[in-house]
Amino acid sequence: MLKRIKQLRAQKGISQQQLADVLGTSQQSINKYENHDIQPDISTLIRIANYFNTSVDYIIENTDIERLIEPIEKYDLNKGECKLIDDFRQLNSSEKESIEYIIKNYINNKK
Repeated sequence: MLKRIKQLRAQKGISQQQLADVLGTSQQSINKYENHDIQPDISTLIRIANYFNTSVDYIIENTDIERLIEPIEKYDLNKGECKLIDDFRQLNSSEKESIEYIIKNYINNKK
């Protein structure tokens, strides 16, 4: 039983039928995924994750991180750099774009 599919559907305010239509499957299949021990195949899980902009790991409860997990590169950061990143992550997408624009302008002006 994949309770998170039901939870994500509720957050988005869509019915089982609406999700089934998006995925190209039946409403009965969505019901089985949510309420019975029927597991979707991996390609269906990927389509579900993509639709809800999350990861398969979140849907199958392998993680509690709901946002899409992006690949990261490892850096050695000092406390100030860590604080900047923490602050940046609290911004909405428009605010992040503004900060990125400012950084690009500073870099371009140095050239």
